[in-house]
Amino acid sequence: MAGTAVFKTVLAPMQDITVRPFMALLASERYGAPDCFVTEFLRVHSTSGIDEDIVETLCDEPPLGVPIVLQLIGEDIEALLRVAGEALTAFPRTVGIDLNMGCPAPKVYKKAVGGGLLKDLPHAFEILRELRTLCNDFGKKLSVKCRLGFENTDALPRLLDGLCGIGLDEVTIHGRTVRGLYRDPVDYKSIALAARVLGEAGVPVIANGDISSAEKAREIVGETGCAGVMCGRHAIRNPWIFRQMRDEKCIPTFSDLFDYIVDLEAVVKREGDSRERVAARMKKYLNFVGTGIDADGKFLYGMRRSRTPEEIFEIAQKFCLGDRAELPFPREAYAGVIARPNCE
Repeated sequence: MAGTAVFKTVLAPMQDITVRPFMALLASERYGAPDCFVTEFLRVHSTSGIDEDIVETLCDEPPLGVPIVLQLIGEDIEALLRVAGEALTAFPRTVGIDLNMGCPAPKVYKKAVGGGLLKDLPHAFEILRELRTLCNDFGKKLSVKCRLGFENTDALPRLLDGLCGIGLDEVTIHGRTVRGLYRDPVDYKSIALAARVLGEAGVPVIANGDISSAEKAREIVGETGCAGVMCGRHAIRNPWIFRQMRDEKCIPTFSDLFDYIVDLEAVVKREGDSRERVAARMKKYLNFVGTGIDADGKFLYGMRRSRTPEEIFEIAQKFCLGDRAELPFPREAYAGVIARPNCE
C-alpha cells in the first residue's frame, strides 16, 4: 500500500507540542507528514491577540507544503471574528479555521469554551454560523473538532443536526464525552453515526481518539465510514505513523527511534535556554515516546528523573541501541505504560 493513503490523515492539535518545529520534523524525509496540520489552540477573548508560537507556525510557507489550519478556542463571538479575521489577513497561507469544541480540561470547559460549548449548543451554532460567513469572505475552510457530548451522548442527535445546517467543510469527532476525558473507551459506533448523518449533508467526518497505529486507523475507517483519522499522542510516540498509513513496508527500528529522540532536542531548543530547560521540554514529547519503548516503563522512569539532554540520550542509548538497535520499533504502545494526560 505504498503511496497515498485512501483516507485523510491529520495531526491533532496539542498544547505546547504541535508547534512549527515539530510539524517541520514530521514533514521531513526521515519521518512522514500527515495530509494536514492543525495548530495548538489559540485562546480568544476580548483583548487577546495572536500568540508568538502561532505566529511562528503560520508566518512562513507550510513545511513541505502541508496545509495548516488555525484552531481557535473561545466563546466571545465578536472576539473570535476579530482574531480570525486578523489571522487570515496576516497569514494568507492558512487554509482555514477550526473551532475547538472538545478540550476536556476542567480549567478550560469551566470557562464555557472548548468542551464547555457542548453545554450551550445554540451559542455554539451561532459562533459557527458567524465564522462560516467570515471564512466565506476570505475563501477559507471552516471546520470544528468536538466530542460526543458533555456528560453523555443524549444530545448527540441535536449536535449533529445543528452541524449539518452550517455548511462546514469538515468535522472531527473525538469519540468520548467531555467528562470521559481520556479514560473512557472510545465510542466508535457514535463516530459511525456522525459519519453517516454528516456525510448525508456532504460534510466529511474525521475520527479521533485512540488511533494508535496504521492498522488501527484502517480498521476504524472501515468500521465507521469516516473520511479520515486524526492522531495526536500516538503520532508523537511513533513519528512514522502517517507514513505507515500509506506504506505498510515502513518498519523503523530502535536505532531510528534513537535518532528521533536526538532530533527532538532541536525541536524544543530555544536561544538562551538552559540545558535543564531543554530537557524539560523534551520530556513533554518523551512521555508519549516512552510508552512504546519497554513494557516495564523503565525508560520513562529514568527519563523523567534526568536533568539534561545528555542524560536523556544516555538513557535512550541503553534502551534503543546495542542489541536492540535493529529490532523493529513496536507499532502499538505497551498496555499499562502511561503517559501524562493531554489535550488531544
